[in-house]
Amino acid sequence: MSKSSRRLGLAALGVLAFAGAAGAQIPGPSGLSVVARIAGPDGGWDYASFDAARGRIYVAHGTQVLSIDTRTGAVRPDFAAGARLHAVVPIPGSDLLLTTNSGDNTARILSAADGHTLASVPTAKDPDAAIYDPASGLVLVMGGDSGEITLVDPKAARATGAIVVGGALEYPALDGHGRLYVNREDKNDIAVIDLAGRKVVATYPMPGCLAPTGLALVPGGRLVSSCANGVAQITDAATGRTIASLKIGAGPDAVIHDEIRQLAYIPSGRAGTLAVIALSGPASNTVIDTVPTQLGARTGALDATTGRLYLPTAEYILPAPAGQRPAMKPGTFQVLVLDRR
Repeated sequence: MSKSSRRLGLAALGVLAFAGAAGAQIPGPSGLSVVARIAGPDGGWDYASFDAARGRIYVAHGTQVLSIDTRTGAVRPDFAAGARLHAVVPIPGSDLLLTTNSGDNTARILSAADGHTLASVPTAKDPDAAIYDPASGLVLVMGGDSGEITLVDPKAARATGAIVVGGALEYPALDGHGRLYVNREDKNDIAVIDLAGRKVVATYPMPGCLAPTGLALVPGGRLVSSCANGVAQITDAATGRTIASLKIGAGPDAVIHDEIRQLAYIPSGRAGTLAVIALSGPASNTVIDTVPTQLGARTGALDATTGRLYLPTAEYILPAPAGQRPAMKPGTFQVLVLDRR
């Protein structure tokens, strides 16, 4: 996750509750609004992910993985232990999860049944975002500070190699044909990697995009990046050409692709909004809605079947002292649930 928005410690477990306290929202063109808030323990967080096989949302939440059963609403704030967690990756066709832990520079292999740690695999420094590659069965772990990708075999519980990229690596995207794309936050570009050759084969500069973090590859060969300066940059994956630059809220840290509804969602933490981008055709790249969320909501996960979004956040003590990040108000960590009423 972005160093610029990084790491916003225990409160009582909350349960699913409809969000009437914040006032009713009138849905915009997307139909989305905050319909519920799920409380959890205090502490920082990073990425959220959806486990389609088990119907769970996972939030990488400081030293614990928080899980939400989307079918029953049951919440487990201590599903699994970690060390400055960043990502939780379900491994398709298995009973395994993989987490990235920058506190001890490891990828941990977990049992999806009960969250206990099966193995701990050393990685490059600052393991952050990660993605499962169906073609190889490996998880590609981005080293945010090291500029190195660690290739982890989750079933064998070992690293099988590394790819030196350079730069501050953020979120990756796969094309399914042997290429990996990853945003480099400090260089304002996208590195293009040949996985078979384990080398960088191109870089795509993104003028007008400051500190890119979230990334998704969507139909039409388009790479959608979220930029810290409140821009969504859309890039041609084949050529690096800039297709569009769209105004969104400030402080985004994820791009969530909804393939079923042909949309991309970008939550912006400093603005407290969710940009909804229509992607119905290669030439259709339009912000169709700006949904009010909450300050701090900058990452999230999608239940593709229901179309519900889950965005972790908290309330803050504002204004912050000069040169410091705002402190979280105790007892306010929550996961926003967005749905179409």
